[in-house]
Amino acid sequence: MYPDQSQQAPPPPPFDYLNQIAPQAPKRGPFQLGLKQIVLLGLGLVVVVGLLSIIIGVITAGNGDPVQRLTARLSATETIVNDSQANLKSSKLRSLNSNLRLYMTNTNRDIVTPLKNAGVDAKKISSGVLSQESTTDLASRLEDARLNAVFDRTYAREMAFQLGTTMTLMTQIYNSTNSASMKQFLTTAYENLKPTQEAFANFSTAE
Repeated sequence: MYPDQSQQAPPPPPFDYLNQIAPQAPKRGPFQLGLKQIVLLGLGLVVVVGLLSIIIGVITAGNGDPVQRLTARLSATETIVNDSQANLKSSKLRSLNSNLRLYMTNTNRDIVTPLKNAGVDAKKISSGVLSQESTTDLASRLEDARLNAVFDRTYAREMAFQLGTTMTLMTQIYNSTNSASMKQFLTTAYENLKPTQEAFANFSTAE
């Protein structure tokens, strides 16, 4: 006896049908991120912010406050001037340097009040400015010149440049400050330094 065809089990549903009734993973919108992407994005932002902070710090240290830079430069230059006196051979250059030593002593004294009025503490200059105005490289060049018996000529050239850039910095501060005491100090300091700077620039060992 043949089985009743009407009692046979229905054919299995097509595979596509199984896919249709299976639970579907929720679809992400175009702007939705998974946990991994959020973590990576957060790390990326941290890196970017860190790099920007470093760049800004370098730029700030590189530029520095001009008043702080002048203070640091005058102090560092005074050290070089004092240390170099004993190595000078030319009597004319020794005399010129003696005048510069007196100028540095007086100027570093006279700048104290204008600094206070400008809100700057000469004893609390930032490390970035101190590093920028360091005369370590200059001292090394002068030592090489001493060893090669060309100290006078090298010192005159280096000091002419050092004083020239100091005068330029004074002019920059004068044009930007509103402090009457600072302007008065800068005017006097500039005029007193100008002939000395020119004398170093015009110095010749042949004299």
